[in-house]
Amino acid sequence: MNEHLEKAELKMMTAIENLESNLATIRTGRANSQILDRVRVDYYGEPTPINQIARISVVEGTQLVIKPYDRSTVKSIAHAIQAANLGLNPQAEADQIRILVPQLTQDRRKQLAKDAQKFAEECKVAVRNVRRDCNDAIKKDKEISEDITKELLNDTQKLTDKFIKDIETIVNEKKDEILNV
Repeated sequence: MNEHLEKAELKMMTAIENLESNLATIRTGRANSQILDRVRVDYYGEPTPINQIARISVVEGTQLVIKPYDRSTVKSIAHAIQAANLGLNPQAEADQIRILVPQLTQDRRKQLAKDAQKFAEECKVAVRNVRRDCNDAIKKDKEISEDITKELLNDTQKLTDKFIKDIETIVNEKKDEILNV
């Protein structure tokens, strides 16, 4: 396999990993600690992910319990969750924060499915950009003959098609998970 194709495949895999991490932050009907992955708390002047300053656990599948390692951060964690616009209402207690994850309305489910599709489109654009860069690199490479160049361009397209199909599969699974009541 050509080095240009190998580099392209690695970049496409990175785009898919990014898509999966974006989709993990989309809320489904169940409580999931990953929906807090993007929330940053001001911890001694430094924006810090919640999972680095607290233990997050799921209770009964409907609520999240956040136990900070430092009790003085309870209010700042609750404030950061409120400010993140996740549709969650944190309730600060003495040494922990409790979040009841409400059931999603049908309209909210449709909106989240659209968000998932938006992440998919962004990922597809990234994959296509990698394809374009790879094709340009192959065409500029003077050491490759015309026949091999055409073959490599064809292989690049096959690789792109494979990743686009993977993106569709991943997003359709997530949309099914979101829309299932």
